[in-house]
Order: sequence, then C-alpha cells, then structure tokens
Amino acid sequence: MKISKFELVVLGVVSLLFLVVSVVSSVVGLSGSLLVMNENQILYLYSSSPQILAGVYGLTFAGFVFFRGELDREVGADSTLIEVVGILKFRCFWMLLIITAVVGVAVLLSNLVIAYEGGGDLGLLSILMNVGQSAFVVSLFVIGYFIYYVVHPKRIELISKELQHIADPGKIGEGSLLGDLSEFVRAYNSIENMMQKYGRDSELILDTDASRGMDKPGRRFVSNPRLADMLNLNGMIDGVLCKRIKNLITLRNSILHGADPVVSVELVKEAQDVHSKLEKILVG
Repeated sequence: MKISKFELVVLGVVSLLFLVVSVVSSVVGLSGSLLVMNENQILYLYSSSPQILAGVYGLTFAGFVFFRGELDREVGADSTLIEVVGILKFRCFWMLLIITAVVGVAVLLSNLVIAYEGGGDLGLLSILMNVGQSAFVVSLFVIGYFIYYVVHPKRIELISKELQHIADPGKIGEGSLLGDLSEFVRAYNSIENMMQKYGRDSELILDTDASRGMDKPGRRFVSNPRLADMLNLNGMIDGVLCKRIKNLITLRNSILHGADPVVSVELVKEAQDVHSKLEKILVG
C-alpha cells in the first residue's frame, strides 16, 4: 500500500514536535537550568523513564495485535470493509513504526545520559538530558494519539469519505453535476452479480464454507476486488478495466459505510460503461 498524505503528515508533525521541544529545552537548559539535579536523581530518573516507556510500548503493541485481529474478523463478516480496514491497518502500522522509532531514541538517550553522568562535559550532559526527556514526552504524545485514532467512533466513516473523494473526485466542488444514485447502484449490482456468477462457475465461491465450520449457504469468502483481480489474471479483462471495476467497488463500499450517498454524473456513466463491457465479456 502506498504512503498517503496522512502518513506523511503524522511523520512530519512528530518529527517537527520532537525537533522543537528538543531545541527549546536544550537552549533553556544551557542558558539557565530550571531544575538542578544531583547524581542520584539523574540516575533514578533516566533509569526509570525507559522502564515506564517500555511498559507502555509493550501494552500498545499488544493492543495493536488484538486490534488487527478484530479488524480481520470484521472483514470476514463483511467483505465490503476490506478497503477501509486495509487503510486503517496500514495507518496503525505506520504510527506503530513511528512510536517504535521515538521510543528507541528515548531509551538510547537515557542510556547515554547514564553513561555520560559524572563526566566533565556538563554542556553535553545537559543536552542529552533535555533531548532524552523530549523524546520521552513525544513518545507519550504519539502513543496517546495512536490510542485516540484506534478508538475513534467514526474512524470507518472518515476513511470511507476519503475513499469516496479519491474514487469520485467529480462530485467535489460547487457546481458539480450529481448523477442518479439509483442508476449507479443498478449498474454496480449487475456488475457484482456477473462477477459472483463467474466466481461460482469457477468454484471460487462455494455455497457452503464447510472447511471453516460454517454452515451458511451463499456465504462469500472471495471479495469483489479479489474477483476483479482474478478476472484480470485469467485474461478475461485487461488491467484498465480491472482498475475501473475496483474503483467502482471502492466508491460503492465507501457510500455503504458512511460516505455521502451521492455520485457524479461521470461515475454513473462510468458504471454503465463498465457494465456494458463486462457483460459482453462474461455473458456474450
């Protein structure tokens, strides 16, 4: 999955925050310390801080693993969430990478403070102490934002709206011509039915998924984007048509999960054109 604007913004904000806090705290520490610490206080603070941070990081990582499992179960119950969940998992993974980097820097700096404590260079020790505590504070901030993002009650809806803007940019802006949503849904449902019929005829979709211990006739365990990829890989459709189909799938799923129930005229025509081409290929 490609890195989007969201991931770059998070990385930029965290980097800028760490840089600003480190520079300000170091300048203040060199010009005139607000707090004066003895040897025992320094050793206690910079030995306990990494332990606290490591404990919080471990709990965060465990929560991330549990959260991924919950998302996978949601996709298993509703395959229309596959695009949204994919983006959500990637963003959480990206933030966890940033958290890991900042926590690693904080632990390293704490070790350096302990190593340099007692040396003759008080200026270097002051910088290490201030930058180390800056990394500690930024780590807690990023972990807090990560938790906030994960538990946000409208995270699915917000990502759905982002996907809608990507899939249907023609609806954005004043004066945009909106199409008939019922026409779009009618064309999309026909496209979906043709792909699922292809899946059943190819035994990609089974009436009963007995291998999973589920006795639910008609249960689909191959998502629509995956069916489009299979049509492409089997030479039934080309890459351009496959991409157009997946774009329609994304738009329909985004509307289903909280995006505005509107489509542009261009997307209605696009759905009808894709339907016509796919019908010629699969139905004849």
